[in-house]
Amino acid sequence: MYYSAIGAIAFMVLSIQNHDILFKRSRDIKSSAWKMYRRLLYATLLFHTTDIIWGVYLTLKIQKVLFVDTLAYFIAMAACVGFWTQYAITYIGENDRFAKWILYSGRIFSGVFIGMVCANLFVPVLFSIDIDCEYHTTIVRWIMHIIQILLLIIISIYTFASYSKKKGTLRKRYRTVGLFGLIVSVFLFVMLWFPLLPLYSVAYLLGLCMLHSFVVNDEKEEYRNQLEQSLEREKQHLKDLREAREATFKDPLTGVKSKGAYVEFENQKDIEIRERRAKEFAIAVFDINGLKKINDTFGHKMGDGYIKNACKIICNQFKHSPVFRVGGDEFVALLESKDYENRKELEKAFIELMEQHKHGDQVVVAVGMAEYMKGEDYTFNDVFARAERNMFVRKRIDKGMPANQICVNCKYDAKCPSECKYSSTCKKI
Repeated sequence: MYYSAIGAIAFMVLSIQNHDILFKRSRDIKSSAWKMYRRLLYATLLFHTTDIIWGVYLTLKIQKVLFVDTLAYFIAMAACVGFWTQYAITYIGENDRFAKWILYSGRIFSGVFIGMVCANLFVPVLFSIDIDCEYHTTIVRWIMHIIQILLLIIISIYTFASYSKKKGTLRKRYRTVGLFGLIVSVFLFVMLWFPLLPLYSVAYLLGLCMLHSFVVNDEKEEYRNQLEQSLEREKQHLKDLREAREATFKDPLTGVKSKGAYVEFENQKDIEIRERRAKEFAIAVFDINGLKKINDTFGHKMGDGYIKNACKIICNQFKHSPVFRVGGDEFVALLESKDYENRKELEKAFIELMEQHKHGDQVVVAVGMAEYMKGEDYTFNDVFARAERNMFVRKRIDKGMPANQICVNCKYDAKCPSECKYSSTCKKI
């Protein structure tokens, strides 16, 4: 029963060691070499299974089962040789004539051997088992055994020749593939004198364990490193995109949201209004008084400082609202939640602060506010237009002009100038 024990140990070790490859879905295995390695594993496990059964039924002396199992043994062995040849050549990746010769030789050997196994059903071409369950081999069996050894040695030599051309980790992998063939061929050579020892099982167990440790694990680690590097590159790409977006949507002078951010926000609000899921909000429109005079008198650098100061005042007063710079001297704040509830108090406080600034020769900003009216406003711009008109009214009051003489359309004072396209139908607030 020791014969079965060796096969059982080999079966369990390979199953545990390669469970992730054996039970992975076929479509998840992309590499041709890995597909061949997986087939080699299945063929080897089948071979170990026949070894386990052979030892049991040899002990029980059941001739017919022993005969059928021996046939399966040789079929599995032929499959192992064929799949190993294909794996080795596919993994090396060479496509010269000698590589093709080795590949076809492995296929021919496997095909001929399986044909002989089938013929053995009728004529003892390879082996026979007598009524006492004694196992007898033919000269053909040993010829095929020697051919198998020579094929494994040739593959190893070819692999070592390819190994000398490689660098880095590939050298170690190619060396391991070459050693597999040498290890199995040495054990098969010893089998010429000890045919009933489970040397074939031990050879494939050692060879596949070595392949798993120095080729499969090495490739997994390399793939893991490549995946980690790819994820790091993806993270950096997303970070760059985020920074680029922030830079695009951030006003470079004041640091508040830019006109581009405002347009995106306006589009989003339009969708919410159209789908009737817009919540309560108000818009405050701000315009800096006297900026042109500052620019003309002291230069644009002083004007930029004036804009920054104005923006700081707006942000301090409307702390819980996003602020956008939508023009050279025009800002917009969106009031929601807490600021929306306190919108009247905030507007009043801002106007009072600006009244104080007028007497202190400080920055003065005109403000106009309007709230979204459900059922009456169909776009975000409807609300914005009312807030902007209110801002222009405030601007006239700041200048000491009548608040009720302003063109609804062009925002000009009292009488529209000739260039106003609404001059023929000008309406006053």
